[in-house]
Amino acid sequence: MSTSVAHSFNKLLSQPKAISKSRATGEIEDGATKLRRMILVEGIPSADPTLRPRIWKILLRVNELPTDTYLHYVSRGPCQVREKIRNDTFRTLATDKGFKERVREDMLVRLLDAFVWRSHGFTYVQGMNVLAAPFLYTMPSEVEAFFCFSKFIEESCPLYVQPTLEGVHRGLKLLDRCLQFVDPELFGYLRSKNLSAEIYAFPSVLTLCACTPPLDQVLQLWDFLLAFGVHLNVLCVIAQLLLMRDEVMASASPMRLLRTFPPLEALPVIGIAVTLVRDLPTELYEELVKHPFEVQ
Repeated sequence: MSTSVAHSFNKLLSQPKAISKSRATGEIEDGATKLRRMILVEGIPSADPTLRPRIWKILLRVNELPTDTYLHYVSRGPCQVREKIRNDTFRTLATDKGFKERVREDMLVRLLDAFVWRSHGFTYVQGMNVLAAPFLYTMPSEVEAFFCFSKFIEESCPLYVQPTLEGVHRGLKLLDRCLQFVDPELFGYLRSKNLSAEIYAFPSVLTLCACTPPLDQVLQLWDFLLAFGVHLNVLCVIAQLLLMRDEVMASASPMRLLRTFPPLEALPVIGIAVTLVRDLPTELYEELVKHPFEVQ
């Protein structure tokens, strides 16, 4: 990625600080819109490792990082569901050496304990460990990871972490409906094998594709999801299906292929997802937008 692109991002990122003093909401929104457009067109350049954490905090509107608040939650020790947390944390992105080198299990446990103590109507549920992982990997500090993760869960996808996983199951049903619309032949073939999204796409929807390596591609995909909405993950899963469509259609047992998706390739997946947005009926797309956070 060129130095000029990194410079453009840095120039844009320097604006919110000055803008926030004047409280010019319209200008803040304009800056965020430009940032989203740059993410879609250029991607976040890897040359400057400080860009992604700064951009994620802007997209999530995380402006305050009260360390004392986080330390207060941590000082309370193990939360009431610590055993459930520990049953999951040791296997979080277990095959990713880079993740394991940067993020220790105790950091993940501590963040999830603190999130439960924070409450706001949430407890720990399946998949939350994987959703926390990219924040701990990306952010310069555990405190920043905690507040970004908390804001993300509470505002972007609260229904995905209900005890019933309501948002996840709605997302899976919407995946079937969207696939039926965009590729009725592939949908029909999978259904002829008794394969619904609930069966083959549960991990990908539950974790917003963070379960599919490699991690650097997951982070690129999350740049897109944080910029434009986690609802688009459903279309990103469909995009992965379309990329392996020929193999799936030629397989007598497609579940063998779908049990483990091929390594993630963020750019083609994002490109297909953006195209699918244009193809979907307005009413179906509106349902898709609302499903992670709006109770039916």
